[in-house]
Amino acid sequence: MTESSNPLRILAPQEAVPTIAREISRRRFLSVAAITGGAAVLAACSPGGDSTPSTAATGGELESSLSVYTWGDYDSPDVIASFTANLGPSVTLDSYSSNEELIAKLIAAKGTSGYDIVVPTGVFIPQMIENGLLTKFNKDLLPNISNMDAAYLGRAWDPNNDYSICKAWGTTGFVYDKNIITRELTTWADFFDAAQNEASGKTTMSDDPAGVVGSYFWANDTDWNTEDPEQLEACREYLVNTIAPHISAFDSYPGTNAIPQGTQALMQAWNGDARLGLMESSEPDRWQWVLPGPITELWMDNWAIAEGAPNPEAAHAFINDSMTPENLFLNLDYIGYNVGGKDMEQEAIDGGIELTDFIFFSEEQLATMKEQVLNDSQTVRVEIWNEMKAAAGA
Repeated sequence: MTESSNPLRILAPQEAVPTIAREISRRRFLSVAAITGGAAVLAACSPGGDSTPSTAATGGELESSLSVYTWGDYDSPDVIASFTANLGPSVTLDSYSSNEELIAKLIAAKGTSGYDIVVPTGVFIPQMIENGLLTKFNKDLLPNISNMDAAYLGRAWDPNNDYSICKAWGTTGFVYDKNIITRELTTWADFFDAAQNEASGKTTMSDDPAGVVGSYFWANDTDWNTEDPEQLEACREYLVNTIAPHISAFDSYPGTNAIPQGTQALMQAWNGDARLGLMESSEPDRWQWVLPGPITELWMDNWAIAEGAPNPEAAHAFINDSMTPENLFLNLDYIGYNVGGKDMEQEAIDGGIELTDFIFFSEEQLATMKEQVLNDSQTVRVEIWNEMKAAAGA
């Protein structure tokens, strides 16, 4: 893709946003897992490191441990195991279900959370910086940033990548069962029509205010970041009274169970999770993935270092190690999202990665993806989401 036409490069400055307490959540959550030396065990992150932290600016000896607070199942176990084997620090992963949860914990801890690396979604980063929740990178310790495609650097929320670097980015679409829905679905309007007809009672939507509320505006080809009270009220009326009675569950990861087990007919899904579901299904041809028009979303999660990180050397080393070509490839293969490395599409094809059309998109597809903007409508959006879940009995 060319930088001139790629919407990932042409970004308007972020609008003013509300206080962190009113921010909305995003992305994936599975079971909490910690991986130490490559062996997965259930664990919780405890404050502090195993050794006295060195100063990140010095590039000194690595600490013996590292704590990462991230989205569930978001890192290749092979990458983590090789980091410990080659560089020494053991790695503990602790997971959260939303940016709101991440931010609330960091605010409450006031620099003593015990976490080293965090992975916030881009639109939340300006407030995190303003509230002193993130530590500025020592870029001398991140030489492998040279392996990242310039299209995924220099984001509007952090133009110089002083606090954040692309971890992965993706979009939202839906999957349907072609045995039940025999017509072709291509748009968000089609999604809502099928939910009320063939897939009534067997439709799921993401457990995510942004995606659920956003889909109404995407279907109507209008600005999904609108603050117009009349438009938001129309959204509430439609989702709560018209759509909710047909929704069977709010499930952000149908790829884990619903698709492989065939328990639902129509499912809103992130592209990586949809890919996982088809790969794990015994009947992959039964399912159709749709990147629907006329609009859908684009999101990006980012590596960052928490303020007060007890193991800053190890944190820099882990982020840097994750940006080697080998580890970018392993993470892309494992999570099924574009991780922002150079020339990744051709490497993925040459490397035999399956279903690359779920990971890489054409210029025409990218042009339909619009980013979220946090604004004063967020409280209303959460209310709509909660009312819809109540009306659906979820």
